[in-house]
Amino acid sequence: MATASPPPLPRRIVVLGASGSGKSVLGARLARALEVPFIELDALFWEPGWVESSDEVFAARIAAATVGDAWVVAGSYRRLATNLIWPRADRIVCLDLPLHLTLRRLMGRIWRRWRTQELLWGTNVERFWPQFKVWDPKASLVGFSISTHRSRRQQYLELVQDHTYAGRVIRLTTPGEVEAFAQRIEAGARMR
Repeated sequence: MATASPPPLPRRIVVLGASGSGKSVLGARLARALEVPFIELDALFWEPGWVESSDEVFAARIAAATVGDAWVVAGSYRRLATNLIWPRADRIVCLDLPLHLTLRRLMGRIWRRWRTQELLWGTNVERFWPQFKVWDPKASLVGFSISTHRSRRQQYLELVQDHTYAGRVIRLTTPGEVEAFAQRIEAGARMR
């Protein structure tokens, strides 16, 4: 009796989510399992001194980074990603975790990066005190996360229902679902 071959694994994955949701952690894990390049959109977007790149420069960097036929991209940047990356993705993973969890993770990450002066994307270090300006979402990642949480959740629900991406979007709402998804990809990759 012949054994059925395993279903094909996605080769181009986009991981979306709020700051602190674990996009980069999951994206790097999936890329390792699939043995494909991992692309962090923040690394393509931020210039030295926390200066934002122009849309033209950012788009060119995205195009160059995703030129191959297999990659994992972590990051939202919806204004450009919807046209440049999403149409080519085999799977779009939305990390739609509760606000209390993402905020706890985000604050822990900010503290750790600031304390260790970890170099981010080769050019920047974490700014700690501005994160407490929660009333100013432009200055505070914490404030940005709080102010965009509800609209982001609505966008993910709409994305799941969008026929343009039928069958390619998966919405994960708990750490357990995220872990189960990662384990499925890793198990599938080991079977190859």
